[in-house]
Amino acid sequence: MSGDAVEVLATDLQGPGVVFCPNPKMALWSSHPKVFIDVVTTGQGRCPYCGTTYRLKAGEKVHAH
Repeated sequence: MSGDAVEVLATDLQGPGVVFCPNPKMALWSSHPKVFIDVVTTGQGRCPYCGTTYRLKAGEKVHAH
């Protein structure tokens, strides 16, 4: 488990306020099945596979679709 924290911007969010993991910056060897992680509800979310935490950058405004 990496346990790294990744700060995301509102523009990084997909659909209803989620990010996907693994993210494009991760090394191919550390890949796992793609999962979508909600970061809007609490401001952060954690990948159940690798433990990476995704945090919405402070002050980011998420617009409802």
